[in-house]
Amino acid sequence: MSFLDYVLEKPSYGWTDTSGALSVPSSRQLLSEFFSRLNVVKCKKNWLSFFSWFKVAALLPFFLVFMFQFFSWQFFVAGFLYSMVLMGTHGTIWHHRYCTHQAYTFKNKFWRFITRNLSLKIIPEEIYVISHHVHHAKSDQPGDPYNASGGFLYCFLADVNHQPIARTLNEKDYDRVVRLMAHTGVKSNNYQQYQKWGSVAGPLQTILHWVLNWGFWYGAFYMIGGHGLACALFGGAFFWAVGVRTFNYEGHAKGEADKQRDGIDYNRQDNSINQLWPGYVAGEWHNNHHLFPSSARSGFLPYQLDLAWCYIRFLKGIGGVSSYKDSRKQFLERYHTPFVEKKQKEAGQPVEMYTERT
Repeated sequence: MSFLDYVLEKPSYGWTDTSGALSVPSSRQLLSEFFSRLNVVKCKKNWLSFFSWFKVAALLPFFLVFMFQFFSWQFFVAGFLYSMVLMGTHGTIWHHRYCTHQAYTFKNKFWRFITRNLSLKIIPEEIYVISHHVHHAKSDQPGDPYNASGGFLYCFLADVNHQPIARTLNEKDYDRVVRLMAHTGVKSNNYQQYQKWGSVAGPLQTILHWVLNWGFWYGAFYMIGGHGLACALFGGAFFWAVGVRTFNYEGHAKGEADKQRDGIDYNRQDNSINQLWPGYVAGEWHNNHHLFPSSARSGFLPYQLDLAWCYIRFLKGIGGVSSYKDSRKQFLERYHTPFVEKKQKEAGQPVEMYTERT
């Protein structure tokens, strides 16, 4: 059995049914699993999942205060842009391209620290990173922690129900998990601490990081625009923290296998699709990403704006990033150029017309 087959905590309803197909639990089963895994009274090893959703709940009061005390359309737009664009792009830059795929390297720990804290701290690195390796190995197959074929709720509650690491790993396998996290800057528990807390990260450091991160950003926003702006941006973060949990369901075409488009979605090994909205606001051209997971750029075509790539290139320009992987050339040579040339030949057009444009 592969390491990625058992590195995540299996849900009570399992990954597969008796025939080996994806186990599709009912909404009641999903919610029961969700609340059971949030119960820190029942088991303190639930602390990381509980804390992750506690931060989401903690953002709601900021939104309510903004709406009922400080509302203005200027602040509303600011909150929208902060959550959708800045936080969305940061998630791609940090959790996706660096923490999981190591698509680029920082020159030193200073730039890693700056990038890690570019926005409000909400998603724990280990919940994202380890499960995302499994996602790529088993994309849209049983065992994929956010398999869109399981339905909306299966994906929406995945960070609690399917993404935490297994709690009974032996020391050798736990060391493998730690190595997958070593570059992120998260201080890892030793094996004895892992057996106590069920996680790579320790509660004290994680909570302290959260307090300092939120405290810094609230203070910075307050200095710029007072409590109104601070509450607007924190309130916007609430909607991002909820909305981001819907992405993999949408990004894998809601589990429907016939939604990929010729000339747009070249990866046909899973159901991932390129979408304009997540592409423009977060650089998340998802089908491209599944073709070249370790590329620091996913917006390969001229219309595919990739703000995450812009940030990485900017850091490279000022010396904050020492190296990166860019798979645009391979994408064009292997996939897009042959497709366009074929279409042009079928239409009786000279191939040189496209070659000049690219």
